[in-house]
Amino acid sequence: MFPPILILPQVVAIADRAGEAILQHYAQGAAVSTKGDGSPVTAADQDAEALILAALKELTPSIPVVAEEAAAAGDIPEVGAGQFWLVDPLDGTREFIARNGEFTVNIALIDNHRPILGVVLAPAIRTTWWGALGHGATVRDADGTRPIQARPVPDAPVAVASRSHRDARTDAWLAENKVANIVSAGSSLKFCRVAEAKADLYPRFGRTMEWDTAAGQGVLEAAGGQVLRLDGKPLCYAKPGFENPEFIARGS
Repeated sequence: MFPPILILPQVVAIADRAGEAILQHYAQGAAVSTKGDGSPVTAADQDAEALILAALKELTPSIPVVAEEAAAAGDIPEVGAGQFWLVDPLDGTREFIARNGEFTVNIALIDNHRPILGVVLAPAIRTTWWGALGHGATVRDADGTRPIQARPVPDAPVAVASRSHRDARTDAWLAENKVANIVSAGSSLKFCRVAEAKADLYPRFGRTMEWDTAAGQGVLEAAGGQVLRLDGKPLCYAKPGFENPEFIARGS
């Protein structure tokens, strides 16, 4: 078993390298193709994933990796309650194609069905969030590197909602919970906004996969927040098919 805090700096460095590879494609323009599930994929996704997979194999050769593009090709290792990596090399491919900067590199370490380490890098805005369970969370941006902490959810909370996947059910939930303000964001940035106390709630009723959420959840929970299913139980990992139920991410 690898204590997450000991390898966290190396994982941040891996995300940095993947982010630089993605930015090269972002500057040049990347051709878009469509996967079997109808979602878009680019050479940036594929190159970043290849880089991350090779680096994680070198860092932790005994820990299996479940990665989005490999999984789409049917390459999924057996995982159970032990440690495994979950990787989304370019979360927010639609945001990448739209060139709005709201895409991320996501790397998470899962242990006993929960994320114990998470790194989220937004290369276009030069911002990285990371955290390890029990060791707090951190953001690095143009203002430097500093700890972050999710705040208690106030009576008039700020909610963050998906930019590309917001639906009528989400709007109804936001109205019912009387949020003071609604902020739109793409990819796993929504978890990070809650982790750094720029928002309080993130409801997600549409389909997500485990690699979409694990790194953001790892950062948020390290910052003192929670990610709960609608029945109030924690959002866990290594589920059949790696598909998530609906959930609410929230502050402390």
